[in-house]
Amino acid sequence: MKFIAAIAAIVVAAVANAQTFTSCATGTTDMTVTSFSVSPYPLCIGQNVCATVGGTLSAQIIAPAKLAVTGKYLGRVVYSDNQDLCAVLATSGVPCPVPVTVTSVTACVLVKPSAPANIPVQLTIIATNGNNHILFCQAATVTAAQCPV
Repeated sequence: MKFIAAIAAIVVAAVANAQTFTSCATGTTDMTVTSFSVSPYPLCIGQNVCATVGGTLSAQIIAPAKLAVTGKYLGRVVYSDNQDLCAVLATSGVPCPVPVTVTSVTACVLVKPSAPANIPVQLTIIATNGNNHILFCQAATVTAAQCPV
């Protein structure tokens, strides 16, 4: 599921190599995530973060797929980003519809300048397929920083 990597990357607040993402899905999903990694870590505010996602799709990824990233600190939302998943995937060279034969993808997205620096944020990334089924939900505690350019 190359598309998933794109999604993960797009999540912009991705988890670092030192971080561990876990599934937060509460039911059946259109994708089984087997690997998820983000680089660089910590995330660099105002710079791109690249995510690589691997897994198995049970359905094609179709428009209008969506990607939602939410970061919470002390129970309050401190980061939010919503993307057109198909647009993000297309930028990474994997346009929708994404066939079920795709198993891994790497995509890069900008960490928004509004990301809080140097605090542990509970990040949740939810990808929703164009058929309104949840593709996947991944969560982890991540940190963003002001990095040299």
